Amino acid sequence: MELQGSHVLNAPPEQVWEMLMDTDVLARIVPGISRLEKTGDNEYKALAEIKMGPVSGSFSGGLTLSDIRENEGYTIHVKQSSKIGNADATIRIDLTPVGPDQTQLTFDGGAKLSGLLARTGNRVLSGVANTLTKQFFENFEKELKTPKEA
Repeated sequence: MELQGSHVLNAPPEQVWEMLMDTDVLARIVPGISRLEKTGDNEYKALAEIKMGPVSGSFSGGLTLSDIRENEGYTIHVKQSSKIGNADATIRIDLTPVGPDQTQLTFDGGAKLSGLLARTGNRVLSGVANTLTKQFFENFEKELKTPKEA
């Protein structure tokens, strides 16, 4: 399954980068993530609750960052498993300045699914992927507008 998208955020690349590297922020903006904890250098344990059409499940597994380019992007590798199947995704995230206070966040990658997830059907899954992408960017925009705690 292909995963692609792009969105212009109203923040400079440095601020977007800082948010993408903050586990607490990521846990709030990535749809379905209930917990994200650091287990090593650029390695995390992730717990997620995802509903995909008629199928829903609790996922747990790992998340690793590689090819880290400060304020420019990184590659994220996610390996999750659940009773309804497994997901293995690799996604490249790129940040491009668009103006003095705007950043285009682009992602491109793919996911391999197995089990019931894989049998759910591409049309349902691509619709779910689009919905999750939209939620991610909406959550990101909300987080940008939230005042920081001192």
